[in-house]
Amino acid sequence: MTRRDLPGAYQAALTALRANACEAEAHAVLGIVLSELNDLPSGEWHLRRALELDESLADCLVNLAVNLVRQSRTQEADSYFARADALSPGSLHILAQWSRLQEMQGNLERAEELLERAAAASSPQDVDLLRVLYLCRRGREHEALQILDSASALSGKAQLERGRIYDRLGRHRDAWADWQAGNAELAARAGIEYRPAAIEALFGRLQRFFTRPNLEWLPRATTRRDVPQPLFIMGFPRSGTTLIERVLASHSAVRAGGELTFVGEWPPLIDRLLADSAAFPESLAKTLAADHRHVASLLRDYYFARSEARGLNEPGKRYFTDKMPLNETLAPLVRMAFPHAKIVRVIRHPLDVCVSMLSHELGHGFNCGYRVETIVHQLCASSALVEHYRAELGLGELTLRYEDFVHHPVEETRRLLDYLELPFEPACVNSHAGAPYTATPSYSQVTEPLNDRSIGRYRHYLKQLTPFVPQLSACLAASGYTVESLSTRTPPEQTPQ
Repeated sequence: MTRRDLPGAYQAALTALRANACEAEAHAVLGIVLSELNDLPSGEWHLRRALELDESLADCLVNLAVNLVRQSRTQEADSYFARADALSPGSLHILAQWSRLQEMQGNLERAEELLERAAAASSPQDVDLLRVLYLCRRGREHEALQILDSASALSGKAQLERGRIYDRLGRHRDAWADWQAGNAELAARAGIEYRPAAIEALFGRLQRFFTRPNLEWLPRATTRRDVPQPLFIMGFPRSGTTLIERVLASHSAVRAGGELTFVGEWPPLIDRLLADSAAFPESLAKTLAADHRHVASLLRDYYFARSEARGLNEPGKRYFTDKMPLNETLAPLVRMAFPHAKIVRVIRHPLDVCVSMLSHELGHGFNCGYRVETIVHQLCASSALVEHYRAELGLGELTLRYEDFVHHPVEETRRLLDYLELPFEPACVNSHAGAPYTATPSYSQVTEPLNDRSIGRYRHYLKQLTPFVPQLSACLAASGYTVESLSTRTPPEQTPQ
């Protein structure tokens, strides 16, 4: 775990569990590893099993609470933080995590109360980053900046936060420098790297295999009518998928699923099912034979088995959402398992996506988000692959532009609901009202009324982004965007106060 070798950690934890299936610590460790692998339902199961075997494990209660927060189940998480605090009062880790949950839910006074308890149990410096975050939520950026500037050293996360403050204060050159430095520190600490050659090789194989002739003979599953259907919201990270999910989840017929890992679990499952000498996607050639045509139905049922563990198959809804970023790279598999599924594709200006991704720590997209160069590379590769699928497969998706949705929310919401064959409901255009926490960096924005502050944000960073515009030309053209004011003088930097 320390080396971030998660597959190795998984095998070690599994070996420990096999040695003693009744050992609480073995379940607790496996639950942590699975949660880190983003298999949150499986991680939750093992953490709960550990507590069944030993209910006094305060750390396990905290890890279960964090797991539930990541699944957007904040009400459940709150009770586990309270139990952990009762078992281990004054724990910095417990109080800081619990405080953050309260902030996520909009309970700033309670968050700050827990933060003061955490500071009293350790030192004020240990909670400075949370204090900065809460000051920013109250619009007190200058106070937050004073705390960061007085620190002897800043972590990568703190540099990203300071960069976002600089961005709001109009100090864009300083913001960009902090985002670059913060992401570099985070990537170096975790040993994270982006492998462009591996991405190009994989996407090249996907394009060569998923052609119209091959797609015509690939098997398709039938539709199961006994459960709600997945509604796929596809798009690049930071493109607006959280906004669209929030709008849809406000409809009486739709349940929010969040970022589900199930589609990404299909390729290794296919290789295990087909046991071919070739790896995915070439292994799918076996489905040409009649005795392997059932694989499409197995993919469908595997998906529903996993969604059942998340409580998404409960009756009463017509759809549940799946907004995992970059599911679109496996769109042909989605059409194999769910031939009639509704797919909503959200696009946003690529340069605004670059700025937004660089300003946050994001693991999506093969770890591309730690450098602007790798963000651009992944954007271009993903765009080319999606355009190939659209030409060869004809996804039948609805494409929504983030900018159009922000400027014309009622009209775009009606268009979205018409595509889903759902009646219009006024709650969908007031989705920010009472919006619960959603486990993405956008969690605070979705509770605000729609605004256009993030549209055209890239113009402040044209000096840094202009070298990448030629590389992004095909991506820009495919999505119908242009780059404005490349030769126009950008507003001057504000003077630090």
